Amino acid sequence: MNMFEWLDKVKSSTKKKPFPVLSYPAIQMMGITVKELISSAEYQARGMQLVADAVDSLASVSLMDLSVEAECFGSTVKVTDGEVPTVVGAIVTTPEEAENLKVPSVQSCRAGIYIDAIGKAKALISDRPVFAGVIGPFSLAGRLVDVTEAMILCFEDPDMLKTVLEKCTEFLINYIKAYKEQGADGVVIAEPLAGMLSPDLAAEFSHPFVKRIVDECQDEKFLIVYHNCGNGAVRMLDGILSTGCKALHFGNAVDMRDVMKNVPSDVVAMGNVDPAGVFLAGTEEQVKAETLALLNDLGDYPNFVLSSGCDIPPLTPWQNIRAFFKAAKEYNDKKGQ
Repeated sequence: MNMFEWLDKVKSSTKKKPFPVLSYPAIQMMGITVKELISSAEYQARGMQLVADAVDSLASVSLMDLSVEAECFGSTVKVTDGEVPTVVGAIVTTPEEAENLKVPSVQSCRAGIYIDAIGKAKALISDRPVFAGVIGPFSLAGRLVDVTEAMILCFEDPDMLKTVLEKCTEFLINYIKAYKEQGADGVVIAEPLAGMLSPDLAAEFSHPFVKRIVDECQDEKFLIVYHNCGNGAVRMLDGILSTGCKALHFGNAVDMRDVMKNVPSDVVAMGNVDPAGVFLAGTEEQVKAETLALLNDLGDYPNFVLSSGCDIPPLTPWQNIRAFFKAAKEYNDKKGQ
């Protein structure tokens, strides 16, 4: 599939399908736990297929598990039955540890499982593009040195932080290329920690490393979607655009109305119904109201695509997920009259 042409078709379509980051709630259909899902390529591929069969989405997106890559480097990961895995503690605390940090194999720990899962999912899903989920370079570095420490290092030891960033970027390029070899149509690269930086710091410690990944991996058959869920995303939009990503995904910390006023018409922008406050904790009526409010305000932008603000939590009620898609269909049907 030519993904550049696919994006052009998305922009030219008057009735756009949503692109939510939706994978974890498959555990409810399968009767398994998050722990079981993240440990099996077969479960992940089957879960993606079940979600694709259940909803009329623009694309299929695999797990947004931002612990996988850090675990490959040696980080400890906390896993529970009903929550997304999280990284515990830091493994790089000195410049010497940064220098000695080894770039792991993309087949180490669970990364190999996730790569295999995409190959299996591609064999099961043929009616829409299949995207893998990966972490961004600054967000990965933050998990290795500790999130708070990463912010401090920007000022107190930028060289140490950049040493870690170089190794994270090398790993991520290899990891994304492995997904590409498995047939993935693209990746959603999540850089949430960069959303906590000032525009100037993001321009130094995030965007250039993301751009290197894009330059190495993106082409007409493979698309990189950039995700930032920080409340400073609009202020650093020029820097985000400098990465070369042709599609951007925003969290619910920003107002998509502000985003769409500033995104060039040739770049697709996706977002941003609140995954926790609305999808997980809201009612069907709230999901519908929030979804329609976004579409009514932004649906006339050719480059706007409806989405969740981030990955939809594992235990989100399926009636809320269906309400989201029902609202999108209702809007499209009304628009087509």
